[in-house]
Amino acid sequence: MRTQVGIIGAGPAGLLLSRLLHLQGIDSVVLENRSREYVEARIRAGILEQHTVDTLTDAGLGDRLHREGLEHHGVYLQYPGTRHELDFPALCDRTVWVYGQTEVTKDLIAAQLDGGPPLLFEVSDVQVEDVDGESPRIRFTDADGAAQVLECDVVAGTDGFHGVSRPVVQQAGGRVWERTYPYAWLGILADAAPATDELIYAWHPEGFGLYSMRSPTVSRLYLQVDPSEKIEDWSDDRIWDALDTRFAHEGWSVNRGPVTEKSILPMRSFVSAPMRRGRLFLAGDAAHIVPPTGAKGLNLAVADVTLLATALVRLLQEKETDLVDSYSDRALARVWRCTHFSWWMTSMLHTSGDDFDAELQLSQLRRVCSSEAAARELAENYTGLPIDG
Repeated sequence: MRTQVGIIGAGPAGLLLSRLLHLQGIDSVVLENRSREYVEARIRAGILEQHTVDTLTDAGLGDRLHREGLEHHGVYLQYPGTRHELDFPALCDRTVWVYGQTEVTKDLIAAQLDGGPPLLFEVSDVQVEDVDGESPRIRFTDADGAAQVLECDVVAGTDGFHGVSRPVVQQAGGRVWERTYPYAWLGILADAAPATDELIYAWHPEGFGLYSMRSPTVSRLYLQVDPSEKIEDWSDDRIWDALDTRFAHEGWSVNRGPVTEKSILPMRSFVSAPMRRGRLFLAGDAAHIVPPTGAKGLNLAVADVTLLATALVRLLQEKETDLVDSYSDRALARVWRCTHFSWWMTSMLHTSGDDFDAELQLSQLRRVCSSEAAARELAENYTGLPIDG
C-alpha cells in the first residue's frame, strides 16, 4: 500500500486531518485498532470553541452540527448565594456550541466513508518505521489477519496517550510534563430536559458541580468526587441528591430523569514535547491531555490538525519545510496556554477541604463576577484563542 500521509488513529484528530488533507488534494490512509461501533460510541467532550465550529463547517461537516447542536452565548459561575452570567458575545464577540464529540466523530466517519480516503478499522500490531528518513512506513495487521505495509511520505500519530506514536517520538529525546489532580469527575447522562439555558460551573463546599447538556432533552452533569470512589457506590438517588445540593439556588432546581450512563473520570494534565520526530508528527491526545474543566481537549486536537494540515500541504505540494519545522513550537504554544487555562479553572472551582484554599477560590470567583477585565480573560480563553498566534 502507498499513500502520502499515513494516519494512526480514527478519533476526531485523525479523521479531521484526513478530511482537511483530502480537500487540498493530499492522499491519506487512516488506521484504527477499534471497531467503527466502538469509536462512534465513545462518550467524550461536548463543548466546541468558535474555531472548531468554523473549521468543521468550512470542511463541509457543519450541517448536522448547526441543525442539532446548541449555540451558547455564555456560562454561569455559581457559588453559595450567587449565580452570575458571563455574556461571551459582549465580552469577546464569540460563542461556543454544545455538540458531543461522539457526534463529531460520527459526522467525520460518514464523510470519510462517503468517497473519502481509506479508513481501516480493527487493525492491530501497528509499528512505525524509518521516520527519520523521507520514506517512513507503517506495518500492521488488517481486520482479516493479513500483514500489511503502508509506505508513506509522512506519518501522523493521532492515536492517543496509549498509542504507538508518542513513544517513537520520545525515543529520540524529549520531555514529558505531568500533573495528577487530587479529584475526579463523576459524570452522568440523563434523559432530562436541561433546567438551564447555559452551562453552570458551581463552586460548593462539598465539591464542584457542572451542569451541561447534549440536547434539549438530554442533560450531562458532573460532580467532583475523590479519585478512589467507585461508581457502584453511587446510586442514581445519591447522585441526584448531591447535584441538588451543589446547584442549590433560590427558586430553581435540577431536572431529574432516567440516568442512561455514568462513569468516573480521573483528572490530569500531560504534555509531551516535541510533537515531531522526522516525518512523524503528533496531534491531539497523543501529545497532550488537559483536565476537562476548561473544555479544551477536543478543541486542542482540532487546532493541532489545522496547523498540521496546512504544514503538510506546504511540504508535500510545495516542497517547503518551514511550516513543518515550526509545527511543534507553534502547536505547543497553544497547548501550554490551554493547559494553563484548564489548570486555572480547575484550581478555582474544585474544593480541597482547606479553609484557606476555599477563601482564595471565592475571592477569585468574586473577582471574575465583578471585573469586566477578569471576565473577558475567562471568556476569551473559554471560547478559543487564535489557532496560530
